[in-house]
Amino acid sequence: MNSFLKFSLLTLLILSFWGCNQKTESSSSPEEQRHKVEMVTNYGTMIIELYNETPLHRDNFINLANNNAYDSLLFHRVINKFMIQGGDPDSRKAQPNDTLGDGDAPYVISAEFNTELFHKKGTLAAARDDNPEKASSAMQFYIVHGKKFNDSLLDLAQIRINKNMAHEYFRADKSKKPLLDSIQYALDLDNMERYNVLMDRIYSMATTQDGFKPYVIPKKQRGVYKSVGGTPHLDQNYTAFGELVKGFEVLDAIAKVETTSLDRPINDVRLITVRLLK
Repeated sequence: MNSFLKFSLLTLLILSFWGCNQKTESSSSPEEQRHKVEMVTNYGTMIIELYNETPLHRDNFINLANNNAYDSLLFHRVINKFMIQGGDPDSRKAQPNDTLGDGDAPYVISAEFNTELFHKKGTLAAARDDNPEKASSAMQFYIVHGKKFNDSLLDLAQIRINKNMAHEYFRADKSKKPLLDSIQYALDLDNMERYNVLMDRIYSMATTQDGFKPYVIPKKQRGVYKSVGGTPHLDQNYTAFGELVKGFEVLDAIAKVETTSLDRPINDVRLITVRLLK
């Protein structure tokens, strides 16, 4: 998802419900009962619990569900062993050759990172563009499909997380702007060899700074990634705000559909309804 510039009548309507939602202070604790959402698709039904630890994302998702914002939208981006992504309002009436992924509501949700919440299989998380604050898309989300990892692969994922954190650590440092611009330029050109060299350099710089605290994947989470699977390199980079509790077979079925070169399913995978369960 690259921009928030496409507004529609639907997204403007959603905005009218948003103001109070963004200002809401939740008194919920992680131990309290979680809200459950039913996500009915043309491949079956999934039940998702929303985290109390991420109240902005939880309340925004509930608000959208209550106002039928997700009904009839597509899972427009599907990558097997990675994730399935939906929530683009432009996908409701999309034609087969339409390029999707830029539609959204005209606001963002502040990032809510929590080291206890991670990208195990079935995690619901918010998509976003490359904004410095890592603020989330108001509407677009993904559900982690992922794969199982061993310790060696988890070590590599941990390094990748720390490289991303190093990049963010230096974002406000004007002296590092030429290096950061070079990293972005390499990424824009899809020159991954150059990109990786530059990310190695900035990570090396960060390790010499007293204020940089490397991230370590907790032992318990390592165990889940090895037994259940997920996408660990997304941790602390995208906000996870819920998890699948029923319908993993539906997630697997959607993840395995045939897609185009742009990862859009050849045969539409549609959200029929998304409802808060009472």
